[in-house]
Amino acid sequence: MTTSSDDRHRLGVAGGLAAPSLDAMASVAYGPEAIVLVLALGGSAALGLTLPITIAIAVLLLVLVLSYRQVIAAFPDGGGSYGVAKAHLGRRASLVAAASLVIDYVLNVAVSVAAGVAALTSAVPGLYGYRVELALAVLFLVTAVNLRGVATSARLCAALTGVEAIANAVPSFRKPGVVRAQRAELALGGLLGVMLIGLAILIEKFDIRPVDGVTVLSQLTDGALGHGFGYYVVQFTTVLLLALAANTSFGGLPVLSQLLAKDNYLPHVFQLRGQRQVYRYGILFLAGVSAVLLIAARGDMNTLVPLFAIGVFVGFTLSQAGMVRHWWHRRPPQWRGKLALNGFGALLTGVAAIVVTASKFADGAWLIAITLPVLVLVMESVNRNYRRIGDRLELGHVPDRLTSRRSRVVVPVHGVSRLTGEALSVARGLGHDVVAVHAVNTADPEDTKAFVRLLDDWQRWQPGIPLIALYDQRRTLTAPVVQYVNRCEVDTVFVVIPEIEPDHLWQRLLQNQRGAILAHALRRRTDAVVCRMRFRIDQPTCTQGRWERLGSARLSTSRVTGGTSPSPEMR
Repeated sequence: MTTSSDDRHRLGVAGGLAAPSLDAMASVAYGPEAIVLVLALGGSAALGLTLPITIAIAVLLLVLVLSYRQVIAAFPDGGGSYGVAKAHLGRRASLVAAASLVIDYVLNVAVSVAAGVAALTSAVPGLYGYRVELALAVLFLVTAVNLRGVATSARLCAALTGVEAIANAVPSFRKPGVVRAQRAELALGGLLGVMLIGLAILIEKFDIRPVDGVTVLSQLTDGALGHGFGYYVVQFTTVLLLALAANTSFGGLPVLSQLLAKDNYLPHVFQLRGQRQVYRYGILFLAGVSAVLLIAARGDMNTLVPLFAIGVFVGFTLSQAGMVRHWWHRRPPQWRGKLALNGFGALLTGVAAIVVTASKFADGAWLIAITLPVLVLVMESVNRNYRRIGDRLELGHVPDRLTSRRSRVVVPVHGVSRLTGEALSVARGLGHDVVAVHAVNTADPEDTKAFVRLLDDWQRWQPGIPLIALYDQRRTLTAPVVQYVNRCEVDTVFVVIPEIEPDHLWQRLLQNQRGAILAHALRRRTDAVVCRMRFRIDQPTCTQGRWERLGSARLSTSRVTGGTSPSPEMR
């Protein structure tokens, strides 16, 4: 797929209501239930406060929606809280915001999937004992859909949106991305606010109370439609929408991880896009961690909700505080009103974060209090490592004038064969100074006789390349070759290790693994460039005394200085 087709897989306003922030649907499922669970502890009188509390939440939602429309306009590259904190609150605050967003996205997936399974088990109580298995199955399906592309996942669902996620996923919208994202943010406020208040009215009307194994939405549906066909239609539709609500994180976290990787706070692999313009590694990371949480919580939604709320409010607070500084320094027209709006939002969400952390600390909030700083430390460690590598590579500096360097190509051989001929042909392409080496164990008479036979075959073949015997009394292959490479008085030594590429994976067990062992020793103990040449024996043929190859050998090379190093593949 070419980059020009990228816009086909991006989002419009309608798709933006589905793909980047479906957590609103999840919040409609577990939000009212969380309110009822807390108020039920105070008795029937406390349950009468359901509607006033929901209205207060709707007001907070309105403030956040208006605030995040400003975030979208100010930071069109996405990132949400991370982008704002990075620009206006400093590096450490931005990492705290990023860590809280990562936690938020992961828990949103876990909570959304668990809420969907809870809706299913409410309708089919016999499945209650299989909550974990069902949750993992739903997570697998949602992950597979998102790997097909963000726009594909959006077309498979139509639901409400979240607040923060749209600001984080602005780059996923079609051009003009800012305008479309702001329209989606406005749709968020209207749809989510109406649904929350409507549910609160119904909860008071039907006198809903917490029941083990049955969700609040299930009780409302049963009270309104009865336990007939309509009830099951609503429940299974809720299951589908709650499962797809995880698309919020699958649209937002990969973009955030790409921004963090771009800033050298996460491994650069998170910047890579797949064929369908999705950040595949971010999606897989999100799915893996969410699966671990679902297993640890045994698929229980109420176990995960307290953890979820903390990350959400921390991210909100940092984002709003950053926007306060943004307006203070920029001072565009009507900046005082914008500053007051963001300041009020920061106050509300900051107080909420403190209250939730204090009240739910023993119920699992302590885990977030530990995980968040650990994530910050991990990102700082990754950044230090990248800075150290950049300093050693002198990135940003003009290299010295190029000079010619002496090199030698060393090819370990064990006999005369097509594999040997292919390796020597490749070696000649790498340099003019090519030698073949063979380790000879002087303590073993049979090994000495074998080398004599090899030398006779070599002289009859006459490849034009010298064969050097590496005599050693130890029964080891690696030590003589390593010593010879270290004694070479040249600037660069290439070691070409010929190996057979088996037709089937299980056939690797039949190989002696000498190539892998030698390559490992060379990488650890020398500065040589190691080239492992894997050769398919079913492809080459010998015609008119020349070595020919129908396919292509595969080389994996690495250059090591003072330790181990990655071995990127060259095809």
